[in-house]
Parts: sequence; C-alpha cells; structure tokens
Amino acid sequence: MPDMLVKLFELEDDWSFIAEQKARGILIRKPIGSERHLVADWVKNRFNAGWASEVEMAFSNRPLSCFVAIQNEVLIGFACYDATALDYFGPTGVAELARGQGTGKALLMACMLDMKLKGYGYAIIGWAGPTEFYRKILGAVEIPDSGTAPGLYKTMLTT
Repeated sequence: MPDMLVKLFELEDDWSFIAEQKARGILIRKPIGSERHLVADWVKNRFNAGWASEVEMAFSNRPLSCFVAIQNEVLIGFACYDATALDYFGPTGVAELARGQGTGKALLMACMLDMKLKGYGYAIIGWAGPTEFYRKILGAVEIPDSGTAPGLYKTMLTT
C-alpha cells in the first residue's frame, strides 16, 4: 500500500460535517484523558494492538491528536494523527455496523482540518488502504515508490 500526500493548505475550512453527523445522531469530538483506556481497548478489540498503541500515542500529544465518533453514548469510530510519526494521519476506523453514514469521512476531515489549524502545510497518509477514497475526498496523491518499499515501517517490530 502506498503512502499518500495531502495539500492541507488547499482544504476549505468547512466544518459542516460536524452538523451533518449530529443530524444523524453522531457526535464527533476529541476525547478526554479519562477515556484513553476505553478508546484504546475498543480499537484493540475491533482492529489490532498496534493501532491501540498509536491511539495511546495520540492521547499523549498536547493537544490530543485524536477524534472519536459516538452514537447513542457508544463509541463507533476514531481517527488519529501524529501517532505513527509527526505529520502522519492514521490509524482510523469505524465499527462495521456504523459504516455508510459518512462517519469515516467526518473523522478524516476533523483530523485534516485540525492539522491545518496547527500549521501543517501537508499531511501524509501512511500505508493508505482506500487510496481512491483519499483521492476523491482530499485530492491526495500517491508518494512515488512508497508502495514498493516499506519506508517508515521498514524496521517496525511485529512480534
């Protein structure tokens, strides 16, 4: 999977996705410190331990570099940045039963606009899975040769 690059300076400062999600009964917000274990456990149980570690890193940043989606007082999704490495977006995920409501896009946009507000000019989407999604939503482009070489992940521990 390739890494992708996003021109944050070209994104409009449009936060209307927050209201759109609210109309569906979904709250998009930054979590608070006491929710760290809940979010990390949820991610570990639905995705993997590596992503849970990255969530914990995002909670360690000041300000937090993580957003969550909540529906009926239940966590249904998350997205982080500056967790894998500085200027990297991810990991992100939405519960299977909650997909198809635009929540993944809303979490993505919350992170991208938050990065833009912090002063980042570009964002890197590491090991981008749904490349067409990122291309369509953000105008992201693949970073040449990033799909054939593991780059940042080259020496990552797996066991």
